[in-house]
Amino acid sequence: MSDGTVVVWDERLLAYDLGEHPLDPVRVELTMALAREFGILDRPGVRMVVPEPADDAALTRVHDADYLAAVRAAPADPFFSGYGLGTADNPTFDGMHESSALVAGASLAAAEAVWRGDARRAVNVAGGLHHAMPDRAAGFCVYNDPAVAIARLLDSGAERIAYVDIDVHHGDGVQEIFYDDPRVLTVSLHETPLALFPGTGFPDETGGSGAEGSAVNLPLPPGTGDAGWLRAFAAVVPSVLRAFRPQLLVTQCGADAHRLDPLADLRLSVDGQRAAYLALRDLVDELCDGRWVALGGGGYALVEVVPRAWTHLLAVVTGKPVEPATLVPIRWRELASSRCPGRDAPLRMTDDGDPAFEPWQPGGEPDAVDRAIMATRKAVFPLHGLDPHDPRD
Repeated sequence: MSDGTVVVWDERLLAYDLGEHPLDPVRVELTMALAREFGILDRPGVRMVVPEPADDAALTRVHDADYLAAVRAAPADPFFSGYGLGTADNPTFDGMHESSALVAGASLAAAEAVWRGDARRAVNVAGGLHHAMPDRAAGFCVYNDPAVAIARLLDSGAERIAYVDIDVHHGDGVQEIFYDDPRVLTVSLHETPLALFPGTGFPDETGGSGAEGSAVNLPLPPGTGDAGWLRAFAAVVPSVLRAFRPQLLVTQCGADAHRLDPLADLRLSVDGQRAAYLALRDLVDELCDGRWVALGGGGYALVEVVPRAWTHLLAVVTGKPVEPATLVPIRWRELASSRCPGRDAPLRMTDDGDPAFEPWQPGGEPDAVDRAIMATRKAVFPLHGLDPHDPRD
């Protein structure tokens, strides 16, 4: 296996453009521009790969054929309705099938590169469209590229794939698609569904018949910041991954848990997000011999957060992390200001956040985060042979 990293990229991925909409492709454009300014894409061992669109055979592994036909037809019909298309969340747009298939193809290319051994790690920051369902669009997502990639891995012989979703919204589409498949462990940390779309992701969603324990959900209260989020991650994710023993880790790294994100109410800093990427890297190295497919996801602070967060992700995936105190290059700040007038480009790669946290312990006077941790541990740990009350598990 090569120790290198594949970065899947082509400017055609920016064509996944919903128009006047929170999911603005400029966030991906600015991410790649910032990574270039830091020389991340030119590091030794990094190979840029241009994707091809996923074909119908790949897409229909997770989506209904009738739904694909609707995606193709909808942009030409001003009166089209159904399949979740033509809504405020998922407006139709020219080339919708082609651009959505290209996003899925980019995630396929990343997964295939790692599974074949062409690279130990691969990343597609344009991916992570985790809300799309087999028969409908949802939550800004047309085709579920993480699920398409995971299905390809299973068809290629993978027996245990873990999917960890750190987007602020529950990874409902991926969970739904693999809910009855014991070969896929889906883990999602998200803001409580009592307060946020899509209204799913409660602790008692633990997998279907024959796949009990294959879904792990950790819903966190609004206002959770770095210390609470990282404590929750450490109290649940390493234990279930170690029990599952995945061959490869797929991560959805939505940047919308940040305190500046306009669509949600968690309070992470970019420093907390960077710490999450480092924690995922350590787990990948421990459990999967470094095999990691990293995808983007949500994130709607287009200049202030997403480019920095995902540049940190790209740096971690490709090797050496960017130091938090590093200044943001002036040329990138000028580009960001020209692309998004009126937005203040950040000066440094840090928010001066503090990613330190106290490890979870049972008992005492638990706060809302600790209660969420315990609810998840009680729901799913026994299904993996783990003791929900033992902090060593």
